[in-house]
Amino acid sequence: MLNDFLPDQHVKNIFEITPEALKEKGIKGIITDLDNTLVEWDRPLATPRIIEWFEEMKRNKIKVTIVSNNKEGRVKAFSAPLNIPFIFAARKPMGRAFKKAILQMDIKKEEAVVIGDQLLTDVLGGNRSGFHTILVVPVAQTDGFFTKINRTIERRILNWFRKKGKITWED
Repeated sequence: MLNDFLPDQHVKNIFEITPEALKEKGIKGIITDLDNTLVEWDRPLATPRIIEWFEEMKRNKIKVTIVSNNKEGRVKAFSAPLNIPFIFAARKPMGRAFKKAILQMDIKKEEAVVIGDQLLTDVLGGNRSGFHTILVVPVAQTDGFFTKINRTIERRILNWFRKKGKITWED
């Protein structure tokens, strides 16, 4: 049961995820969270570095879809200027939005990764849906109300994984 919260990979930030590494694994598409994965939860627009990361993925023919539990206004304001497809009010960890994303990208589940900063939504949802999951360190040190609750639970799960020797990285 707890293994559903164990990511396949852990990186410090989104920029450690390169098209070359993804292609080696046969990855053609990325399902990524928005808040605290790509930018701080309270930053409305993409940074120049994030824009370059998206462009690099596009140049390498890796499709990206943003899947967020946030409201349409927030996700659209970030995604639309970049011409990045998005799914809002995703209800992660439920699997419907993940399935919708791979249908939109016209790829197979095995050709996609799920990237996010939360075990209880991104990793759990991706793992239960059968995707390769990548956990990133949150971009911001602050969180919204519900995310703060999730982080408390996540710390306990991560500590349990450390004690069992299932993870070796530090927060």
